[in-house]
Amino acid sequence: MRLSLGGRRGLSQIDGMKAFLDFEASSLSDQSYPVEVAWVFQDGRTESHLIKPAPGWVDWNPQAEAIHGISRATLTSEGQPHDVVATRMIEALSDHELFASAPSWDGKWLSVLLRGAGLPRHALRLRDTDEALRSTAIEILQNVISAARLDVEIHTLVSVANAAKSTQPAHRALADAIGEYETWCRVRQAARVLAAENGAR
Repeated sequence: MRLSLGGRRGLSQIDGMKAFLDFEASSLSDQSYPVEVAWVFQDGRTESHLIKPAPGWVDWNPQAEAIHGISRATLTSEGQPHDVVATRMIEALSDHELFASAPSWDGKWLSVLLRGAGLPRHALRLRDTDEALRSTAIEILQNVISAARLDVEIHTLVSVANAAKSTQPAHRALADAIGEYETWCRVRQAARVLAAENGAR
């Protein structure tokens, strides 16, 4: 497990935050399962876990391993038990809004992890990162931009921020989760600048 307390707020002051999450997996097949998970809170704190396969998780694709660089032997020797990771996710993320760049895939692996640990598969829910980008921009701009312009300005901010993403994802959970967080930061900063410009008029 890797844990970073990069934010300035204490652990008791973090309710209701946005968190950006990413999984790596054994393959893209119906039998695939998560091999790594990481998340980044909006205050910059991060956490990541290698996941030791549960009994019965036997799917493996060498091409997927070549992409993320995590071997099954590494998972067996260094991964945390799947139920420990699932319980930690419930503990750390239940009170927060969770976002991912591919919520259909990441949601599948989240469900596999939770069900494998005997937990309700909908105990945590993922939404698309673009929802976080839009909601943050709206919150900042809705009182300073006219309703007629708001949708256009937000569409532009989100498009520009997404265009600045790396065209070559790292395919490691923490690095990719940080990439989603950084995209959100770009939208937030651009919205603040736009709000300041319009507020000064």
